[in-house]
Amino acid sequence: MHYHFLSQDEFERRVQAGEFLEWVDYVGNRYGTLNSEIDRLRAEGLAPLLELETEGALRVKRRVEGAVTIFVTAPVDELERRLRHRDTESSGAIDDRLAIARHQLTQQDEFDEVVENDDREQAASRLAEIVARHLANAATMARR
Repeated sequence: MHYHFLSQDEFERRVQAGEFLEWVDYVGNRYGTLNSEIDRLRAEGLAPLLELETEGALRVKRRVEGAVTIFVTAPVDELERRLRHRDTESSGAIDDRLAIARHQLTQQDEFDEVVENDDREQAASRLAEIVARHLANAATMARR
């Protein structure tokens, strides 16, 4: 929801200092989740919910005990239609994103849950159900 924009040098300094829970290079940009943001949310009694690219999500799964990963997928032809309809990127950039999406599809079995985003309302409902179930399970485990 909230983004912090860093210079390339500052981003790299923080990577080297181990300040990121996860970070990735994606389509020419760098993205990451600062440990300090996760710590802040947990201190407020909240459960962090991260929207990540697949490599970042799998990195979190390896590093955070109890992390739950959800792979949200859409048919590649639907993804292409959506990207071209947005008309915000060049054809080459869209082709790059589609190539990445095809690769990411090969990783979906590494995730705890998979949600097909072919119908936005149904996908949102399924996501909400999965999150609610896992939060309830975590609360039950915490009480034990």
